[in-house]
Amino acid sequence: MTTLTASQPAVEAGAEALDPRALRQTLGHFATGVTVVTTTGEGGEPIGITANSFSSLSLEPPLILWSLGVQSPSLEAFAEGRHFAVNILGAQQEALAMQFARPAEDKFAGIAVQTSVEGVPLLADSLARLECRVEFTRLAGDHLLIVGRVLRFASEAGEPLLFYQGGFQRLCA
Repeated sequence: MTTLTASQPAVEAGAEALDPRALRQTLGHFATGVTVVTTTGEGGEPIGITANSFSSLSLEPPLILWSLGVQSPSLEAFAEGRHFAVNILGAQQEALAMQFARPAEDKFAGIAVQTSVEGVPLLADSLARLECRVEFTRLAGDHLLIVGRVLRFASEAGEPLLFYQGGFQRLCA
């Protein structure tokens, strides 16, 4: 166990509110994979957002979990029963992650896309992808937790794109 030093004081929830910036920096010590979650809107338009709040949840039944900020304009597209895909990005796809992280008129411009049985856009060059249906959602703080049932999946060999301490990183041997 690591001992905290004076430059790393323990922060405890209680009478005083936690500093969101310090909490974010602390959480940044956990490396995550980078995904682009895709779906379609009510009018059939493709929707895609970069997310690193993704995790496996259960193998039986096959469930995954991710979250989306409640202020996201894409929130309604991820209602219970709707279909979506989690496209897990490879190490060479930083530009793609950034393209889907920024607000844009057409985030899919210039992107090779396939379409799932349900009509969801699938990023053709992703390292792996999971085609899902929203099993249920729960509001938790400033995010909506989305649990998806995996319907189909595929993967390729390759190195994942990682996010660590506020930036993209690569695995080291």
